[in-house]
Amino acid sequence: MGDKPNGEMARVGVYVDGFNLYYGLRLLSRRRDLWLDLGELARNLLRSGQSLEHVTYFTALVRADPLAVARQRAYLAALRCHGTEVVLGRFQEQVKRCRACGATWRSYEEKKTDVAIASAMVADVALGRVDVVMLVSADSDLCAAVERVREIDARRGAKTRVVSVFPPGKSADGLRKCSDAWFPLGAAVVRRSQLPEVVAGRDGARYHRPPHWS
Repeated sequence: MGDKPNGEMARVGVYVDGFNLYYGLRLLSRRRDLWLDLGELARNLLRSGQSLEHVTYFTALVRADPLAVARQRAYLAALRCHGTEVVLGRFQEQVKRCRACGATWRSYEEKKTDVAIASAMVADVALGRVDVVMLVSADSDLCAAVERVREIDARRGAKTRVVSVFPPGKSADGLRKCSDAWFPLGAAVVRRSQLPEVVAGRDGARYHRPPHWS
C-alpha cells in the first residue's frame, strides 16, 4: 500500500473525523476506549514501506455540559502532547419544533468539520506532502474530496492512494467505492493504542484519563 520506487518511504497523512470516530467507539465499548492515542493508532495501522507524516484530528468543542467540556479539553490537550494536530470546528445552535404538538427545543449541529477535512486532504495532495491519504471516517460526503484528489493526480501524473478506515460499527458505501482500500477499525488495535492513564505536558501540566471513561 503506497509503495514508492527506489526504496523511498510512502508518506501517510491521517485525517480523523472526530465525532464519527467518537460514536463508533461508543458503539464498541461505551466509554472504555475513548482515551485513544491517535498517533499510536496511526502507527499501528501503517504497513511496511510507509512513514507517518502527520495525524490531524477534526472535531468541535462540546457545549452545555461543563463536565463533558472538561473531559474533552483534557483529551485534546493529551492528544497534542502526543503529537496530534487538532483542528476545531463549531456547533451551531438550532431551534427545532415538533410538528404534532408545537413544542420547541434547542439542538446543536456540528459545522465545518467535513469541509475542514476535505480542504486538508486536497491541500496536502496538491502540495505533494503525502503519498497516502488515510481517512478515519464513515462519512460519504467526503467522496467529493476524494474526487478532487483524483483530479489532481490526473494533472500531475502521480497516484495518491486513498484508504478509508471505518470506525467500529460504521461503514459507508460511497467511501468503499471511491477508495483504493478500506477496512473496519477493530477492537484489538483500538485497545493497544490507548494513551497512558496520565499524560504529562511539556509545561508540567498533567492530563488524566477521565474516570467517566471507564
